[in-house]
Parts: sequence; structure tokens; C-alpha cells
Amino acid sequence: MGLVRVERGQLVLVAAAVVAIGLVPILLAYLQLGYHPDVAPEPDVSGEEAVDYLDRSVHDAADRTAGEYAWGQRAAMADAVRDEVDPDIESLETARLEEGVTYVVRYNDTAAAEWIDDNCVTGDGKRFGNCAVDGGVASQERAGEAVLLAVAFDVRVVGPDGETTLTVVVDVGGG
Repeated sequence: MGLVRVERGQLVLVAAAVVAIGLVPILLAYLQLGYHPDVAPEPDVSGEEAVDYLDRSVHDAADRTAGEYAWGQRAAMADAVRDEVDPDIESLETARLEEGVTYVVRYNDTAAAEWIDDNCVTGDGKRFGNCAVDGGVASQERAGEAVLLAVAFDVRVVGPDGETTLTVVVDVGGG
């Protein structure tokens, strides 16, 4: 019996054949699962994405307005907060139009007032001053300054096969 001499090119060809044969079961499993790449799942209309987005936007607005307004200027502070958040709301409302999903976001004065009723300490032993709501923006007087506490929104998410409506109060955590 003689010695067989294998060229390098032949060895590479044999290795490629072994790998290809090993991939056949994976290909068969892939085809049996029925996955088809151009069939997308239904778009999410839960509103979680909107809540996360609004949370970041409100916290950024809180950072930008902190220490800038006296308590007597709380309406101006609320306007400044809305001015900071409004462009983000506009971006959110058009972010998923290609998927057939739209957001409608509005400030909710009533939810902000309810949040103030539940979270603003009143009475003799209170640590800070009064609280106020202006157009969905809740603030409190602290050391003579207007401090952003929370912003309330109504969010409506509409998709091809569903709709979600929720009220969101983004607590800045200043309490």
C-alpha cells in the first residue's frame, strides 16, 4: 500500500465539504420553523416606548431648568419645561409612522393636580413650600425657587391592529 500525497488545495476542499454537510441539519431546522424574513410581527402599541422617551425628556428638562426660576416665576418655569419637552413630543409622534404606529401626546393638568394631592406634603411640619400645577407641570417652592416635581401626559398609541391609551406622570424624584 502506498502513501497518498494530499495537496493543500484538496485538504481545504475536503474541509469545506465537511462544514457544508454539518450545516445541512441547521438549514433544515430553519426551514421547518417556518420563519420568513419579510413577515414582520405586529408593531408594539403598548406605550412603553413612549413612557421611557417622555421620562428621559422630562428629566432633561428638569436639569435644564433647575435653579433658574424663583417661585414667583413658576409659570415661566412651566413654560420653559414644556418648551424643552415639546420638540421631543413632536419627534415621538412621528418616530414610528413607517411602521404604521402613531403617538398622540397631550399634557394632563388633572393628573398633575392629582399627583400633587398625593405627593405634596402640606401642614405644619412640611419641609418645603406650596405646590402648584400649570398645564400638566407640577412644581414646588423650595428655598424661594420653583422646582419641577412631575409632568403628566395623556398618551394614545395607535397601530394597524390596536390602540392603547394611558395617563403617565413622570416623577422627577425631587421629593
